[in-house]
Amino acid sequence: MKAVVTVVGEDRVGIIAAVCTHLAEFGVNVLDISQTVMEGYFTMMMVVETEKATVSLAELAQRTEEKGKEMGLSIRLQRADIFKAMHRV
Repeated sequence: MKAVVTVVGEDRVGIIAAVCTHLAEFGVNVLDISQTVMEGYFTMMMVVETEKATVSLAELAQRTEEKGKEMGLSIRLQRADIFKAMHRV
């Protein structure tokens, strides 16, 4: 199943590496990534494949959010279909 990961926080070195390493630890594959820095704030969206994840999607989302708090970032992971439904105009 595909999921969308969003990351927002103050820019610093290593954010992409830390988030990707965290996801890889759970068997999650990054399919697409887009990131930018706007006035010192880092923003990133990733599409990931969770089919081979070693934990449930709910647990992965919780652990990813916790990782974000440890890093001083807002990180959210949700199913791609729910993300699309929530952001439809």
